[in-house]
Amino acid sequence: MAKNSEVLIVSGMSGAGRSTTAHALEDMGWYVVDNLPPTLIDALIKLLQPTINKIAIIIDVRGGEFFDSFEKSVGELKKSQIASQTIFIDASDDVLVRRFEATRRPHPLQGDSRILDGIIKERDRLKEVKESADLVIDSSLLNVHQLERKIVDHFHDANDADLKVNILSFGYKYGIPVDADLVMDCRFIANPHWIPELRPLNGLDKQVSQAVLNNDNVQEFLNRYEQLFETMAAGFISEGRKFLTLAIGCTGGKHRSVAITEELILRFKASKALSGYNIKTQALHRDLGREI
Repeated sequence: MAKNSEVLIVSGMSGAGRSTTAHALEDMGWYVVDNLPPTLIDALIKLLQPTINKIAIIIDVRGGEFFDSFEKSVGELKKSQIASQTIFIDASDDVLVRRFEATRRPHPLQGDSRILDGIIKERDRLKEVKESADLVIDSSLLNVHQLERKIVDHFHDANDADLKVNILSFGYKYGIPVDADLVMDCRFIANPHWIPELRPLNGLDKQVSQAVLNNDNVQEFLNRYEQLFETMAAGFISEGRKFLTLAIGCTGGKHRSVAITEELILRFKASKALSGYNIKTQALHRDLGREI
């Protein structure tokens, strides 16, 4: 392979966004091969030597009996000298049903049964693939453009960083992010929602941020969370992990979780314990502006 080559294996649930992922990667200059039987992964890589340095291989359940060789083929790839990662694109069952109904297309595994039966069968078939994936991306709450943006955020210049960290604020009333590696609940902090002058503001506003950060026990919480992150980050980098998503939740994802997320970004960037690593962090506010 070319110098600094990298291979992405993209799999996931039908309807979750594999095609969107493929388009986003292709737009970033990746050489994308869709619906390749896993047994041909090694042959494809050898064929593309030595000129192509970014290869994305999309594999789905339509591979039939070839799909059974997925684990073996990916395992052999990871043992090689080629940098590789496996990405799994997922979405909740109800969202997948709605997407298939909207396109009026059958699920590839439903046969004469319902769409949901096909989804359940596919999810069971892909259980081990998802569990072994280096990165799981949940598209349940994302439209096509948001999923493309997420892919770009993850894979644009990914080799420049030892670890890319997304700190994601969210509201519990909208559901816990499925793709979070670690979820932290900050509902123990007094809620600015009940302060009339702060209610229309959000955690990006200085008044709200100060109110949240000046609460009892918040600084101790931040100190301990920072220490936890430093331990996790060093370990993940040692294990070759490229991506980490930390989810910070409050009731509505507007005040406390947003303020805490922004503060953690500042702390992580200033961390002396991680100064020897190249860690890229970014704040994402999933539910900010969503309240009615």
